[in-house]
Amino acid sequence: MKMKRTLCPAWRTRYEHRVGGRAGEGSAARRNWAPSPCWDSLCPRECLNPAPMQVSKKLVNSVPSCADDALAGLVACNPAIQLLQGHRVALRSDLENIRGQVALLSGGGSGHEPAHAGYIGKGMLTGVVAGAVFTSPAVGSILAAIRAVTQAGSAGTLLIVKNYTGDRLNFGLALEQARAEGADVQMVVVGDDSAFTSQKKAGRRGLCGTVLIHKVAGALSEAGASLEKIVHRVTAAAGAMGTLGVSLSPCSVPGSVPTFQLAQDELELGLGIHGEAGVRRMKMVLADEIVKTMLDHMSSPSNASRVALEPGASVVLVVNNLGGLSFLELGVVAGAAVRCLEDRGVRVARALVGAFMTALEMAGVSLTLLLVDDELLGLIDAETTAVAWPNLARVPVTGRSRVLAAPEEGPKVEEPVPAGAPASQQVRLVLERVCSTLLGLQEELNELDRAAGDGDCGSTHARAARAIQEWLNSTPLPARPSQLLSTLARLLLEKMGGSSGALYGLFLTAAAQPLQSRSDPAAWAAAMEAGIEAMQRYGGAAPGDRTMLDSLCAAAEELRALQVPGADLLPVLAKAVQSAEAAAESTKNMEAGAGRASYISSARLELPDPGAVAAAAILRAVLEGLQSQRG
Repeated sequence: MKMKRTLCPAWRTRYEHRVGGRAGEGSAARRNWAPSPCWDSLCPRECLNPAPMQVSKKLVNSVPSCADDALAGLVACNPAIQLLQGHRVALRSDLENIRGQVALLSGGGSGHEPAHAGYIGKGMLTGVVAGAVFTSPAVGSILAAIRAVTQAGSAGTLLIVKNYTGDRLNFGLALEQARAEGADVQMVVVGDDSAFTSQKKAGRRGLCGTVLIHKVAGALSEAGASLEKIVHRVTAAAGAMGTLGVSLSPCSVPGSVPTFQLAQDELELGLGIHGEAGVRRMKMVLADEIVKTMLDHMSSPSNASRVALEPGASVVLVVNNLGGLSFLELGVVAGAAVRCLEDRGVRVARALVGAFMTALEMAGVSLTLLLVDDELLGLIDAETTAVAWPNLARVPVTGRSRVLAAPEEGPKVEEPVPAGAPASQQVRLVLERVCSTLLGLQEELNELDRAAGDGDCGSTHARAARAIQEWLNSTPLPARPSQLLSTLARLLLEKMGGSSGALYGLFLTAAAQPLQSRSDPAAWAAAMEAGIEAMQRYGGAAPGDRTMLDSLCAAAEELRALQVPGADLLPVLAKAVQSAEAAAESTKNMEAGAGRASYISSARLELPDPGAVAAAAILRAVLEGLQSQRG
């Protein structure tokens, strides 16, 4: 009689917590957990005890410094690039030569190398701003880069940004601040993802096609085009482009476990460059079949983000290694892509094959197609000194002889306000409680976040908590609540990073305004409303979109009771916290409408949103901090 396959009792609790369901009820195939041979030699051979996921090995000096070290290494080996002191910013070494030309700045999270610093050079980017791994760069660093090129005499600055919430927010904030200083700055957001057949609220993700936009914009700038002309031309080019990726394995942020799991006989179609889920999983098939599936999907008339591959069309093809694919496999895919396109009557004008925009060590490939005419092709062909741009032959791929007949014979060849206000110690204790709470939740929040993206929500909040603790230990607290919130906003924008840093920064900046003239309970309720309104205006989310706003809005509803004269703060706040926690729990039943999680099927989102959980936990920490002092 065959032994029943079960989980070991010692692992049952861990397994159920991870997949969000009862063990043994078909949940083993859920994302982020795949049963593997038992790691415990004492268990029966037929046991389905999952081996614990291991943190991947990385050749780094330390996890916190790896992004800085990587950028410094590129600069050390490339005399044409220099670092901007005090910022994770790389710029052309010959900034004096951009006088009178439009400066081009791009960037985003590290981990996509050679993007974006590899594309700095004459004829491409003027500079890039890098964040930590898979984390949007700091607003202050983006602003510093804009100032640097403006002071060098540029004729305006164009920010080229991939369509991710954190990048849009942080680059957008820097743009607004630079304009307030008198700089001429515009931004183009690139979304070239062709994975999703219907339009998403968050738009198409920015993928490898962004590199082609760097090239087109750089050629136009070098030719002396105006900022307005460049924006118009690259916007048109971005609309004639699509990218689709496929992965055989996950990637892992340094210091973390892999972002997802794939079975040995599976691949994932349409995933993002941070490990976000794709549109479907498939069984492994031949490379030719995979490429045909990708091109069919990208060009399907039912796909809202399709590329119009009509017979006679001319395209630039990019075959992009997502990081861990062998160059042997890359060559196989490239050949299959050219053959498949030519079989459809599509002319391949140029083909770029290599690693252009990666996802760390992910074993996968993406295909990018850009519809071109002679003018656009001339911009692709224009010279550049960027080290990561390939030395392309300026001849079509299609239409040339590829085989030489074998010879018959022959040889082979801020500024703080002094402390002392009565409430300063109370505020300090509350902030310390918030920090300790977030540090204690780091791994839980990371675990929740792995279901929706790169699994760094807990690390991001822990980074914010450590920054606040350092500030508390070194700086007197501002006396006025408005100053306190404004200072915290600047701190989080600079130190927290990612879309969370931008959203908390927006919230605190807006919340400070109602507290400038008074700080009674009604004013704090108004501050909550102002912060939420700012997050909705710039972040694009709304209640019900499965974000931190669900927790905050639920709490705000209860806090409106503070507008009644004589309302007691703590009982009202206690009800607000309960509502926020209930709202956070309810997000596991919601379909995401904003952020990276919006690209994932609701069937895969079975755990609460980590941002909503974090927001509710912060409110709970504030309540407990206040209660401990009243008692």
